[in-house]
Amino acid sequence: MQSKHEWRTNMKARLNEITPNEKEKLDNEIKEQLFTYKHYLRSETIGLTIAMKNEVNTKSIIEAAWSEGKKVAVPKCDPKSKQMTFYYLTEWNQLETVYFGLKEPKPEETIICHTHEIDLLVVPGLIFDQKGYRIGFGGGFYDRFLQNYPNATVSLAYEFQLVDSVPVESFDIPVQAIITNEQLLSVR
Repeated sequence: MQSKHEWRTNMKARLNEITPNEKEKLDNEIKEQLFTYKHYLRSETIGLTIAMKNEVNTKSIIEAAWSEGKKVAVPKCDPKSKQMTFYYLTEWNQLETVYFGLKEPKPEETIICHTHEIDLLVVPGLIFDQKGYRIGFGGGFYDRFLQNYPNATVSLAYEFQLVDSVPVESFDIPVQAIITNEQLLSVR
């Protein structure tokens, strides 16, 4: 089996091959699946990141959640402690660009969202397996956060990001479902 580093390198290359038109089509298919997902429909507060260029676009998901009266919480990462704190986001100008071009909330302009207040957490990643395990971007932020997160989890991915199995370590916590442009995979 490939190492996590090899998996990441290969998947990043594959993600770079998607054309803008293809990406928009796939993102819309994933978004439509999410909007009919039972945990999304029941959720009052959604936790998710502001997607980077090659990730499933979360901007339109956030805007839809706002228009439906849902609350949106986005993480602020502390690179030293590798911990995340979520903050309620109510408008785009509450974001700032931080390391690696990530968009994160400005703590002085937002309110903390406590872990238990997030009803559905959208967990990012690069590669996902049939059991809900994932290879993330290598920071370990979500692995740490999920240890104390009590509610529903889902990941959004392109179908080609779904593989039979990935290397699993003792601290890895699987997501409960994966939504791709082709399916909703409930794994627990």
